[in-house]
Amino acid sequence: MKTFFTKNFLLETETAKKLYHDHAAPQPIIDYHCHLPPNDIASDKNFNNLTGIWLDGDHYKWRAMRTLGIDEKYITGDAPDKEKFLKWAHTVPYTMRNPLYHWTHMELKRYFGIDKLLNDDTAEEIYDSCTEMLQKPSFSTQSLIKKNNVEIICTTDDPVDSLNQHKEMRQQSFDTTVLPAFRPDEAYSFSNVEEYNDYLDQLSEVSNTNIESLTDLLSALENRIDYFHSQGCRLADHGLENIPYADLSLQELEEGFKQIRNRTRISDSQKKGLTYYLLLELGKMYEQRDWVQQYHLGALRDTNERMRRKLGPDTGFDSIGDFPQSRNLARILNELDSTNQLAKTILYNLNPRDNEVMATMIGNYNDGSTRGKMQFGSAWWFLDQKDGMEKQLNTLSNMSLLSCFIGMLTDSRSFLSYPRHEYFRRILCNLIGNDVEKGLLPNDLDWLGKIVSDVSYNNAKEYFTFPEK
Repeated sequence: MKTFFTKNFLLETETAKKLYHDHAAPQPIIDYHCHLPPNDIASDKNFNNLTGIWLDGDHYKWRAMRTLGIDEKYITGDAPDKEKFLKWAHTVPYTMRNPLYHWTHMELKRYFGIDKLLNDDTAEEIYDSCTEMLQKPSFSTQSLIKKNNVEIICTTDDPVDSLNQHKEMRQQSFDTTVLPAFRPDEAYSFSNVEEYNDYLDQLSEVSNTNIESLTDLLSALENRIDYFHSQGCRLADHGLENIPYADLSLQELEEGFKQIRNRTRISDSQKKGLTYYLLLELGKMYEQRDWVQQYHLGALRDTNERMRRKLGPDTGFDSIGDFPQSRNLARILNELDSTNQLAKTILYNLNPRDNEVMATMIGNYNDGSTRGKMQFGSAWWFLDQKDGMEKQLNTLSNMSLLSCFIGMLTDSRSFLSYPRHEYFRRILCNLIGNDVEKGLLPNDLDWLGKIVSDVSYNNAKEYFTFPEK
């Protein structure tokens, strides 16, 4: 049976079809937040087989397979790659109405030209033909990126990273610009004192800073920010349950930090106070350099201790958290704004109940200095599916200006994930097209086409101050 994924997939009206095909589809991609490994891009890697490029590291697929009752041996275990793929193919028909079903067939079509549904009957043929294609130069990592018209990629990088692969890519003839993004989560991860001190030792070495005080830590981080800036970085990102806060004096914070450096555990209040202070000071550094700061808020991570001990972190045992978000988020944004040191900011929520919180929060700090200075980021993680995207777009439309939105990103580790931009653009065009056909919007295809083009590409191009390649 041929796939349901046709030319007008998700496009329910003639207006939607015109908006997508004439205005959204031709736009390049700016993937301003992803987790692609820089080394795999720099080396222009060819993957050995379809399992290597499609299943390895993909906890979306892993969770579905576990739900179906498939043994871990065929998920993250030592089963041969082909057997793992066959188990995934067996799972796919059971994923109907999960976004994995859409993504799977979009990716097979867009990368490999395969129109067949993936199931037990087609699995071996698809695995063998795709694996054969993956050995060709046209299926190297850089070729796959080019195939999707990707103009800019921002990877996610720790302050201690050397960024050597980014330097290497700048010397290559690769047309896509690949830039680092600053992710300093480990700098305020105080849960394990020994691991934290080991991290500070690494940071000391790369920044040539002896870190014995909180002031020293900020100096080391600023050193790395300057280094990242010299390598083209213009974004920072923070993954947090919520913005923590405790009312502690600077002296109390310094004393808490020295406790940590003496390998002594600190209280929850001290952890919150230190994290808030570091986020605040980092935010000032970002604004000074015209960076964009991102806050990814609301993930409850690694909830299954047994599987964490067995497989390690980030292996598919995270969920949506129900943390309070608004008060401390407003606190830090307001404190930065009060001294005119609030950088352009993107807010992402993982709990859909917080859509309206984020969409109204951004309006509090838009000050006319920059078009769309504050952004309610695209539907993230568990929400980056049709229903989640529609809810985010509708909330943003109702409470802010959709026309200023900087659009989609992959947030992915997979080189086969770029059809998610297409997925988003189809959903966007369908929402607007339906409004036109219902008489809720004027049938002005030139103006609506401009809005669609802006959200797909132009707004992000204008928003970020990326250096030329």
